[in-house]
Amino acid sequence: MERGFSFVRECPLFPLKFVNVKDIFGTSRARVWHFKIEMRGTFLIPASNMAIKQVVQPRIRGFICVSAHPVGCAENVRRQIAYVKEQVPLKGGCKSVLIIGASTGYGLSSRIVAAYGAGAATLGVSYEKGAENGRTASAGWYNTAAFEAAARNDGLWAKTINGDAFSTEIKAATVALIKKEMPKIDLVIYSLASPRRVDPKTGQAYRSVLKPIGQSFTSRTLDTDRNVISEITLSPASEEDIESTVKVMGGEDWELWMEALEEAGVLAEGCTSVAYSYIGPEVTWPVYKNGTIGRAKEDLEHTAKRLDALLKIHRGRAFVSVNKAVVTQSSSAIPVVPLYIALLFKAMKARGLHEGCIQQAWRLFATQMYNDNILKFDEGRRVRLDDREMREEVQSEVFAIWPDVNTENLNELTDYAGYQTDFLNLFGFNFPGVDYDAEVDIEVPLL
Repeated sequence: MERGFSFVRECPLFPLKFVNVKDIFGTSRARVWHFKIEMRGTFLIPASNMAIKQVVQPRIRGFICVSAHPVGCAENVRRQIAYVKEQVPLKGGCKSVLIIGASTGYGLSSRIVAAYGAGAATLGVSYEKGAENGRTASAGWYNTAAFEAAARNDGLWAKTINGDAFSTEIKAATVALIKKEMPKIDLVIYSLASPRRVDPKTGQAYRSVLKPIGQSFTSRTLDTDRNVISEITLSPASEEDIESTVKVMGGEDWELWMEALEEAGVLAEGCTSVAYSYIGPEVTWPVYKNGTIGRAKEDLEHTAKRLDALLKIHRGRAFVSVNKAVVTQSSSAIPVVPLYIALLFKAMKARGLHEGCIQQAWRLFATQMYNDNILKFDEGRRVRLDDREMREEVQSEVFAIWPDVNTENLNELTDYAGYQTDFLNLFGFNFPGVDYDAEVDIEVPLL
């Protein structure tokens, strides 16, 4: 059955206006399940206080879910907040935080830790879509709305700028808001994950690609759309592919942000800035560490060193945190990685080592950045939060099983069920206690 719609209003009579079916549903052929009276092309309905309600179910297209559940996304945020509230408050924590890429994954979790672990005022920058034409908003939109509502209810300052973080205009708007309403920023988290970027100086658009460099790469992978193990071959990247991926996923935009904040005089003494990255195991290196994404991550690390020198002026610091593999919209799109994650989850959960984004973010704040700790760097001057993932016993188990996994034994040898649960959770689905058969209001405003 297709999703039903109903219109809820407080004023049953006035004001009235004519609304074309196409204006509401995006097509004149849309089915209307809850109207008692049907008219050809036009309905007479109240114009004010109108909300579209739907039964929202996951609609998955490949590695993306094109629907999101507002109540489920709020539950996702609530659980992360509850986790942080259970911890001992951070000593010497941040007080005024800018999170660039704040609506999902590590960015959202970092925002929650800053707010609920340190009592910080948080300003998020993200680019999310609201509900439109009967389609749900993005998960990041609902996450942001839920976080802001919870934060304000708990007496925490929280605002979000929704727009293209790569643009000069959004950077200027962010600086203006900081000057007007916030103390100087003592922590900047850069957690953007986007497939496309427009260079603000030239106007040229770039797209990142997932390709090996130098030669083709063939490997086993998990087709999450069909739930089968298959083989995939990726052709090598061109120089243009490499350049485009570095422009999108490298450190240039992080540097532009920090320069804009520095020039505006809104960085506090001792300001810290951190960008998130991933390295992973050797089996993923041809398409990740040694591929186009790896080149972008190298650029990110070079940028961290330049920014560290910049922030030294304020007795501050900048660094890259290499985090654990988790299920995100980005990681789901990378060949080989879903199969690796399904195996990794099984090995780590068996040893009590498994962490999600919120546990990783808490560990970064509590054991590295604050509580009188000092940053612990590897030989590349990176903080390694993937240390538990990369333990020898974990990796040995993963790759002992790797060649034996097939479609028939996938669920037996891996934690593919856990992978699927985490994937659905990203979009607000599969949370116990949420009634997914109930109609919900998909029009959730940002505060």
